[in-house]
Amino acid sequence: MMQLDDQAYARIAKYFQLLAEPMRLKILNGLRDGEKNVSELVALSGGTQANVSKHLTMLCAANLIQREARGTKAYYSIVDQQIFDLCGLVCGQLAMQMSTAAAANESFISAMQSQANS
Repeated sequence: MMQLDDQAYARIAKYFQLLAEPMRLKILNGLRDGEKNVSELVALSGGTQANVSKHLTMLCAANLIQREARGTKAYYSIVDQQIFDLCGLVCGQLAMQMSTAAAANESFISAMQSQANS
């Protein structure tokens, strides 16, 4: 990361805090394939309408998603598709860590089984 001032670090931390909530990640993922209304996002996320609406408001305020009113419904969509690039980087890193841990666990289990059979 480049040299930044404290205010910049605070903004970056706030951005990551916004993404550190599973329900907001579910909502973003639900919008991956296009706009949805609140009812559709409630069904996809398994949350309550009040909870989903609260998180939608936060995501809108952060400019990660946008809201468009149409008649009696509001539709939400992703503002910048690059959010999925960031999520892909994180998921890739987690997958690599989990794979490394699984290999280590498998090696340990094999060693323990060999020792038990001796």
